[in-house]
Amino acid sequence: MIIVQSALAGALTGGLYALMAIGMSLSWGILRIINLAHFGMILLGGYLTYSLATGFGVDPLLTILITAPVMFVAGAALQWAFERFEVSELSSLLVSFGILIIGIQAISNIWSADFRRLPPDINPYATGSLAIGPLVFPMPTLIASASAVTLVLGIHFVLHRTFVGRALRAFSEDAAIASAFGIDHRRLGMLLAGAAGATAAIAGTLFTIGGSLTPDTALEWFGIVFAVVILGGIGNVVGTLLAGALVGGVAGVVTVAWSPATAPLVVFSLVVLALLFRPRGLLPRRGAG
Repeated sequence: MIIVQSALAGALTGGLYALMAIGMSLSWGILRIINLAHFGMILLGGYLTYSLATGFGVDPLLTILITAPVMFVAGAALQWAFERFEVSELSSLLVSFGILIIGIQAISNIWSADFRRLPPDINPYATGSLAIGPLVFPMPTLIASASAVTLVLGIHFVLHRTFVGRALRAFSEDAAIASAFGIDHRRLGMLLAGAAGATAAIAGTLFTIGGSLTPDTALEWFGIVFAVVILGGIGNVVGTLLAGALVGGVAGVVTVAWSPATAPLVVFSLVVLALLFRPRGLLPRRGAG
């Protein structure tokens, strides 16, 4: 039973990985921007949640109403800069990494390098749980998973059932042809990048509800989030959700069956094997979605 508990709990934790990966997957798959600054926006969203909750008594979940618009503007502004200076896909990797490092240092200067964790009297979600028979699931992972599923369904609907979504998919397939048909790719790109920033804010808030923050935390997300993005299929949000659940579930089982130190080795070995047989990911991108 402990293996089942670990697998399900890990899969739910994978919902948080998917939340962190959705914005990067869309930016990479549609805009051809490898935006490592996305990790910085997640981190900043987490710190803003901490400050709003501890300094002003705002419910941690309600801080999303403030942090999401802020990160939307930040994401759109960053995309404007990428467009303005015609940053290529490869260059975006280097430029955004530099922006991430600057952001981490700025956060360290403002909040210091000390651990930050929401106190229990402000954060009732951290100690909550849901019991289903002998299985017990922490409330933060349940909230993160539910949010990931909701976001994925919403994004999938927008991409496949709205004009904006179809325009974005057309742009991701052939930017020149899409522009020839009157699609304003710059405005749509800023809109998509802003939405990716908003998802970063949500991920940052939900991470803060269940975990501790330090400026270097953003660097710890690199491996697992990249694994989820690539394994799910770049630009495919449904694949990102499935990959997050798979990676989280495998990590949970290995942690209990062997040791926490062994989990990354097994996870990334399986990712390598999966990509050898499915190089485009579990669900290859078709336009986007």
